[in-house]
Amino acid sequence: MEKKTDIKIWIDADACPKIIKEVIFKASFRLQVPVCLVANSYMAVPQGPLITSIQVEKGTDIADFYIVEHVTNNDLVITADIPLAALVVEKGATAISPRGELYTQENVRERLSIRDFLKDLRYSGVDTGGPSPIGPKDKERFTNSFNRTITKMFPKG
Repeated sequence: MEKKTDIKIWIDADACPKIIKEVIFKASFRLQVPVCLVANSYMAVPQGPLITSIQVEKGTDIADFYIVEHVTNNDLVITADIPLAALVVEKGATAISPRGELYTQENVRERLSIRDFLKDLRYSGVDTGGPSPIGPKDKERFTNSFNRTITKMFPKG
C-alpha cells in the first residue's frame, strides 16, 4: 500500500500516554501515514518504515522547538502542551490533545490564559491539583476526535 498524502503525525512523546500512542500507531499502519515521536528520552517504537523516533537533548521545551521547526501545515501534532499547541496552530498545522480536544485559534488562547492563571495560583501556594489519569473514556474521546480530524485532512478523491 502506498502513502496517500503528505500528512505526517508528530507526537510530543515524553508526556503522551502509551494507550494514546497505540491508537496512533494502529492508524498509521492502516492509513499509511508516517508518525514521528519527539522526546527527551529514548522511546521504543513499533518496527516499520512509518514510525520514527527523534531523541532531542534534555531541557525545557527542546522537543517542542524541534516539532515547531519541522511541522508543516499538512501535519497533525498530538500534545498536551498548550504553548506548543498554540505555536502549531499559529503555523497552520492541526493539533489535538491526548484527551481528544482539537486546538483552534479561538480555544488555544483561552487555554493559555487558564494555564497561566493556574500557574500563578501554584506559585502563590495554592494546590490546583492536576489532570486525572487517562482512562478508557479519554481513550475513546481521543480516538473519535483523532479519526474525525485525520479523515478531514485526507484529500478528497
